[in-house]
Amino acid sequence: MIDVVLSPPEIDLLPQRDLGRSVAVAFDVLRATSTMITALANGAAGIWPVRTIEEAWSLKEQRPDALMGGERHGERIEGFDLGNSPLEYGGNVRGREIISTTTNGTIALRAVEHAAVVLAGSLLNVGAVAAHLAAEAPGEIVLVCAGTFRETALEDVLAAGMLISLMPEQPLSDAAQIALALYRREQEDLAAALRRAANGRALLAKGREAEVQWCARASVFPIIGRLREGCVRIS
Repeated sequence: MIDVVLSPPEIDLLPQRDLGRSVAVAFDVLRATSTMITALANGAAGIWPVRTIEEAWSLKEQRPDALMGGERHGERIEGFDLGNSPLEYGGNVRGREIISTTTNGTIALRAVEHAAVVLAGSLLNVGAVAAHLAAEAPGEIVLVCAGTFRETALEDVLAAGMLISLMPEQPLSDAAQIALALYRREQEDLAAALRRAANGRALLAKGREAEVQWCARASVFPIIGRLREGCVRIS
């Protein structure tokens, strides 16, 4: 069975949900999980997702060599090394750990940290995630759409729908059917869909179209980012 968590109010309930036999995949396409996958593809040693800025600075004391990355209201946090644009995470992150906190994405990942398996999902690695899930054949798959502040984000639901489309034999919850229907409507031009999304429009207004285009590319990185013991690393 594939289920989809469509919005942050639903994410709030996930820590109480029994996910002991489930694989959870968190999507924050614009931009947190896309940035994480880009960083890992460029050689980052791992990403530590934390909920708050205070947690990030506390972890920095324990891991002084780690880079600090993240955003609030879409902008780099004061004192951090990096923001939340995947285009910032190139060769400069090779071999480095990154402590990350974002408005929605890192919260979504941490909300399902008690699942049997937790993966960071994006359009960038959706094919690899689908192949991994097909090989593992879990009993339940929970796709978590990080959203924007307290609202559903179109791009996250779209990515969940694309993953579902790559696993056609799985039974679907109603929410999963909604995600699949959205993907089928938008599949011919994913970049256009991301540009129309609220997050996409906000990025375009700030002159960040290149980031939207980057995040709209499907299955370009054949990697799996798995959360283990608080850190997302290539699995």
